[in-house]
Amino acid sequence: MKKILLTGSDGQVGQDLQQTLISVGEVIATNRQQLDLTSPDTIRQVIQETQPDIIVNSAAYTAVDKAESEADLAFSINSVAPAIIAEEAKKIGAFLLHISTDYVFDGTKNTPYLETDTTHPLGVYGQSKLAGEQGIQKNGDRYVILRTAWVYGTEGKGNFVKTMLRLGKEKEQLGIVADQVGSPTWSYDIANTITEILTHLNLTETRDIYHFTNSGVASWYDLAVAVFEEAQKLGFPLNIKQVNPIVTEEYPTPAKRPHYSVLSGKKTAKLLGHNAPYWRDSLKKMLIKLSKN
Repeated sequence: MKKILLTGSDGQVGQDLQQTLISVGEVIATNRQQLDLTSPDTIRQVIQETQPDIIVNSAAYTAVDKAESEADLAFSINSVAPAIIAEEAKKIGAFLLHISTDYVFDGTKNTPYLETDTTHPLGVYGQSKLAGEQGIQKNGDRYVILRTAWVYGTEGKGNFVKTMLRLGKEKEQLGIVADQVGSPTWSYDIANTITEILTHLNLTETRDIYHFTNSGVASWYDLAVAVFEEAQKLGFPLNIKQVNPIVTEEYPTPAKRPHYSVLSGKKTAKLLGHNAPYWRDSLKKMLIKLSKN
């Protein structure tokens, strides 16, 4: 039975991975307290002690705007740590699956980003994640870098869907950015896909990048409207009466965001033999699950 070391086990994707990875092997789940990614010595020690066959790195510094003023911390977790994990994985012959982001691109394209497209991050968060990818490619032996985007889940507070549910309860009117588009992606679908990748791939020789998001495209405005429509059907407490589309300039943030964040899922679909679930179907499932919590 394979031994899997999971980092970031209390994150959105990490909590779902604890359930899905059981089908692959024994999961050793570590959170921030058990595995401090700002401490190179701790990273090396935990990997050497656990001797895993597979490492799934779902831990990350994800505060996009805060990263602009906390660059050192963002790079420490998103860049330095993955390079060390890759190095240690190589030493013990472990396979590494690392989660990355659409923010490695600048969003100036108008067709879905391929794994081979030129990267050009706009802010510190994207720069730190790209540096992490490069560190893995330089130091690692066997790995998959899985880029995803617009992640939300039932766990954790800091995702767009849960924020909309909170604001929709508090306010009657909201202005939501309509000129940034991407593919809203349920964390559970990411966890399932990671599990599938680990069972479909030849882990003895893979060094590759894959993209995975839910299928379909939406703006943040489209997603907010969909959240309220689906949540209303399920009886969530909402006071929202109107959602207004606004442009990025009307909602300034410290970090610049890509206007077009759609990732092509063709390569992953070919590997797994099926397309990703449609974003709105997954949103419904997530809200049903949340309504039962």
